[in-house]
Amino acid sequence: MLTFDKRILSHFDFFIVIIMIPIILLSFSLINEVSQMLATKQIIYIIIGLGIFAFVFVIPIRTLSWLIPYFYWISIFLLILVEFIGVSKLGATRWLAIPFVHFTIQPSEIVKPAFLLMLAYKIQENPPPEEGYDIKDFLKLSLYILVPFILIAKEPDLGTATVLLLVGMGILFIIGVNWKIWLSLVLIIGVSSPLLYSGLKDYQKKRIHDFMSEKPSYHVQQSIIAIGSGGINGKSIEDATQAQLRFLPIATSDFIFAYLVERHGFIGAFTLIILYAILILHLLSLNYLSEKDYFLKVVATGISMIIFVYMGVNIAMTIGFAPVVGVPLPFFSYGGSSFVTFMILFAILQNLLAFRFLHLYGNN
Repeated sequence: MLTFDKRILSHFDFFIVIIMIPIILLSFSLINEVSQMLATKQIIYIIIGLGIFAFVFVIPIRTLSWLIPYFYWISIFLLILVEFIGVSKLGATRWLAIPFVHFTIQPSEIVKPAFLLMLAYKIQENPPPEEGYDIKDFLKLSLYILVPFILIAKEPDLGTATVLLLVGMGILFIIGVNWKIWLSLVLIIGVSSPLLYSGLKDYQKKRIHDFMSEKPSYHVQQSIIAIGSGGINGKSIEDATQAQLRFLPIATSDFIFAYLVERHGFIGAFTLIILYAILILHLLSLNYLSEKDYFLKVVATGISMIIFVYMGVNIAMTIGFAPVVGVPLPFFSYGGSSFVTFMILFAILQNLLAFRFLHLYGNN
C-alpha cells in the first residue's frame, strides 16, 4: 500500500499534462464536427482512460516489479489465444471476445505496456556495460521483442508489430548495444529484404505497390486534396467539403490529420507537430534524471519512441510518403483502445517519476 506524501505530488510531471490537454481538446473538437455520436463515445473513452490512469498510478510498480514477467507472459498467452479463438473483423483476427458481456479486447494493445515493463525489468536487472551489450545479452533482450512481434504480425497486424519492433530496437540502441551488432543487423536485413517481402500478405504487398506507384490510392488522393485545400489558415466547417461530404475516408481516426489541415491549415498542422515534438523531447530528457534508473529510462524512451513512430507514420501516410496502415495519432485519433493504452503508459511513467524516492518517505 502506497503512503501518500506531498513530496510525491511534487515529483509528478505536470508538464506532460500541460502538453497533452491541448492535443486532446483539439482532437475532440474535430471529432465532434464530423460526428457528435463519436464525440460522445470519445468522452466516455476519456473518462475511462482517466479512471484507469488513476488506478495504475497508485500501483507500487517498483515494489511489485517481480510480477512484471507474469504480466508479460500472460499478455503473450492472450496473443496466442487470438490464433485459436480470436474474433475476426475486416479480414483480420486481432480480438478476443469477453464471455457474457459482448465486449472484445485487443491483446496487441495490452502487450504494449507489458513489453515496455519487461524490457525495463530485464535491463534494470542487467544494466549495459560501458561498451554496450554484447551479442549474448542482445539476443536475450531481443527475444522479448521478437515474440510479440511475430505473434502480432501473424494476426495479421504488421503495422502494430513493426512499431513494437522499432520501439524495442530503438530502446536498446539508446540504452547501449555494441555498434558491431547494429552494423551486422543492417547488412542482414539488406540481404534478406527480398525474402521478407515475399512473405507478406497480398493486401500488404498491394499497400506497398500503391505507395510506390505514381498515382496514390483513392484514400491518399482524397487526403492530399484535403491537406492542399487547407492553405495557411484552413477553412470553415461548411467549406471543409472533403470531410463533411465524406470524400475523406476515416476522417476521425486514420486520416484525422488531413481533416485538421483542411480545417486549420498549415498553422494547425504546425502547432500539433510542435506539441508532439516538445512532448517527445521532454520524455527523452527524462533519461538524464538518474543515470542508474534504467526502469525510468526504458519507459520514458519507449513512450517517446512510440509517439514518434505513430506520429511519423500516420502523418507520412496521409501525404503519401508511407504505405496506408492503421496507426493512430496518439491522443488525437478517435478510438478507445489506443487512448486507454496511452493513458496506461503515461500512468506507469508518472508512477516511476512520482514514487522514485518512496524509500525516503515515511521517515519524518
